[in-house]
Amino acid sequence: MAPADAPGPGLTVDIIIELDEGGFVLIERRNPPHGWAIPGGFVERGETVENAAIREAREETGLDVEILRQFHVYSDPERDPRSHTVAVVFIARASGRPMAASDAAGARICTADDLPEPIVFDHARILGDYIEGRY
Repeated sequence: MAPADAPGPGLTVDIIIELDEGGFVLIERRNPPHGWAIPGGFVERGETVENAAIREAREETGLDVEILRQFHVYSDPERDPRSHTVAVVFIARASGRPMAASDAAGARICTADDLPEPIVFDHARILGDYIEGRY
């Protein structure tokens, strides 16, 4: 079987967007599972993970981001209830106010002390790692 045809987990990106004004961005998902999430989505064929992160940030929040660094890779087969995915998580910086777009029903600026509920997927773990300065 050719590698491109081999079954395997879906490749995704998530972007922790730090705002120059303070805080970071979470989106409220329009589609199941409903709740709050780090902006992100699937990498398209022929796209780099960095370009996917920039695209997803713009599509879901309206923000143009500058990627600061890759944060970590999360690959627990149970991280997404819909299917097995692997997420490359980036930390990025942006200016301005996020505006919900694409498959986001809402967007908000959060801090470590002001997290909405529920947070879906394994994003509470990712945010915990970020807030604690892991990786």
